[in-house]
Amino acid sequence: MNNLELKKMANEVRKGIVSAVHSAKAGHPGGSLSAADIYTYLYFEEMNVDPKNPKMENRDRFVLSKGHTAPGLYSVLANKGFFPVEDLLTLRKLGSYLQGHPCMQHIPGVDMSSGSLGQGISAAVGMALAGKMDEKDYRVYTLLGDGELQEGQVWEASMFAGYRKLDNLVVIVDNNGLQIDGPIDEVCSPYPIDKKFEAFNFHVINVDAHDFDALRAAFKEARQTKGMPTAIIAHSIKGKGVSFMEGNVAWHGTAPNDEQYTVAMADLDKIGEALLKEEA
Repeated sequence: MNNLELKKMANEVRKGIVSAVHSAKAGHPGGSLSAADIYTYLYFEEMNVDPKNPKMENRDRFVLSKGHTAPGLYSVLANKGFFPVEDLLTLRKLGSYLQGHPCMQHIPGVDMSSGSLGQGISAAVGMALAGKMDEKDYRVYTLLGDGELQEGQVWEASMFAGYRKLDNLVVIVDNNGLQIDGPIDEVCSPYPIDKKFEAFNFHVINVDAHDFDALRAAFKEARQTKGMPTAIIAHSIKGKGVSFMEGNVAWHGTAPNDEQYTVAMADLDKIGEALLKEEA
C-alpha cells in the first residue's frame, strides 16, 4: 500500500474503533485510536499474515500487550478480512467472541490472549525465542502502552530479550503520554524510555506514530538490525482523529454517547473526504 491507501485504511480502522466502543457502551477508545496507524502499518504492510490461513506456520506473530486497546486490534483484523467488519458492533456483548481483551481460542488472527499489563511482552519474547530455537524465519511484534512500562515484568522480559539477542523481536511502545490516572510522567514516570531500552541491549528508534514514511523507515531499520531486538518508541496522540478525544485523558476508558458518537464519526468522515480529494 502507498501512504494515501494506508491513511484511508487507518481512518476506516478508527471508524471501527469508535463504532465498536459506542455499541458496547464500554471500552478503551483513546489508546486504540493513538495506535491505529501502527496497527494499520503492521497488518497491511509489515507483517506476513493471511486472513485465509490464520494459523499459517511461518506467519509473523503479533501480541497485544496493552490488551485493553482490543478495539483497535479487532478493527484492523476485521478490515484485513479475518472476520466480518459488522461483528465489531458485538464488542463486549454477551455471547460475542469479541470481548474486552483478545482471546486466542475464539478470534481468528489473535496469536496470544491478553491479560494483566506486562504479560504480553513476556509471551512475545517467548515466541521470538521459539522462532530462534526452531530456526524459523517469522518475526514477532508486540505493542505496549507507555503506562504499561511501569510494570516490572516488562523489564524482566526486556532483559532476557536483549541478553538472548532476539533480533526477530520488535517491541513497539505507544507513547501517547497518558494513562488512566493522568499524564504518565506525573503518575510514575518511565522516561527516558529510549535510554531504558538501550540499557537492556535493544536497538532503539524514536518515531512519529502518525507518519507512515517514518513508520516504514523504522520497521525497515528493525529488519536490518542484527544481533539485538528493536524497540520502536512511537510518539502518538491519545484519541487521534476525534477532535474532542485528542490529548484528553478522560477518553482512556470511556465510551461516547449517541451525540458524541455522531460528532466523532463526522470528524472521521471529514478526514476521509480530505483523503479522497488528495487522491483526486
